[in-house]
Amino acid sequence: MPLKIDFKSGDKMVINGAVVENVGPNTKLLVHNESAILREKEILSVADSTTPASRVYFSLQCSYIFPQKRDDYVKVFRKFLTEYVEACPSASAIADEIEAEVNQGRIYKALKKVQKLIAHEAQIVRGLQHNIEEKLPLPGAEKQQL
Repeated sequence: MPLKIDFKSGDKMVINGAVVENVGPNTKLLVHNESAILREKEILSVADSTTPASRVYFSLQCSYIFPQKRDDYVKVFRKFLTEYVEACPSASAIADEIEAEVNQGRIYKALKKVQKLIAHEAQIVRGLQHNIEEKLPLPGAEKQQL
């Protein structure tokens, strides 16, 4: 089934490993065959993959846009996903969903599911920050007690 893409001026996307940028006015593209396509907003750079969940996404993203090295990137993806679940078992159901998509060869759908893992990670971090803030005294509080 063809994919219709609105490609705004200045937008970038990756199509089968090639970075494409629209340098003119808005354009509509119609892709007639199956291709690995990621829009700029879906692309994560190496520099931005700084958390465990984002590394899961980045390795899977690479397996999607570089199919000639897919097996290598999927091995890295599985290592990162396993490490994440070992450190955070509450993510095991999300990890199972991701693995199921990868096992079926649906890498793009798996990438969408990794976004749930990134949201899960953010929720865990927010909870930890909240707990730390509750337990630490406010600056200057010790002066008030004297």
